[in-house]
Amino acid sequence: MPNGARERKINMKVEITGNNIDITPGIRERIEGKFKKLEDKRNLDIIGRHASVTKRANGKHKVEAQATIAGGKVAASAEQEDLFGAIREMYQKLERQLDKLQHKGEARRATHAQAPVIEEPEVDLEEEYEQ
Repeated sequence: MPNGARERKINMKVEITGNNIDITPGIRERIEGKFKKLEDKRNLDIIGRHASVTKRANGKHKVEAQATIAGGKVAASAEQEDLFGAIREMYQKLERQLDKLQHKGEARRATHAQAPVIEEPEVDLEEEYEQ
């Protein structure tokens, strides 16, 4: 990997916003770790990273995240009473979406050109009526 790309990966941070909750170093570390894990596991460059953590009035935590890669953009959200459980669920959803996006070109799609042609024997209608 060229040095410029490695430096860019190191300097890329996750933009994390909190609504009705303070973003502690532990929360920041967990979310940044999940994005790094996605990048390392999938062997891809995530261009843009954003996460939003909201504490609802009902006591649940909602975590939303967006990741932008060269092939497109994926987003996921999760809501649970346990904040770190919501972060884990959000990570799993992002991972599934990135997997789909990464293998989109390899997916086999049936087209009409590939559909088998069933040939029926020709029946002469005049002969059929004469009998």
